[in-house]
Amino acid sequence: MRNVFFFFICTLTACSTKPGTPRPPVAGKANPAAVYCLQVGGQRVPVQSPQGVRTECKLSGGEVMDEWELWRRDHPQSRS
Repeated sequence: MRNVFFFFICTLTACSTKPGTPRPPVAGKANPAAVYCLQVGGQRVPVQSPQGVRTECKLSGGEVMDEWELWRRDHPQSRS
């Protein structure tokens, strides 16, 4: 009986794994609309709306528009 218990403990120990060091979270890609806003000399401005927070881009000429609208305006998709 003692041998069976010893075998059982050894089997369970062999199956266990050591906890590894936690991996750092993987960084995602940058928001292309936000990057483009800054590239054209704009300033990102967070705006609270009923749907949540969105970000507008205040351009150097004083024009303010949603950063994704700016991105789509200056990066038209070719439709085929």
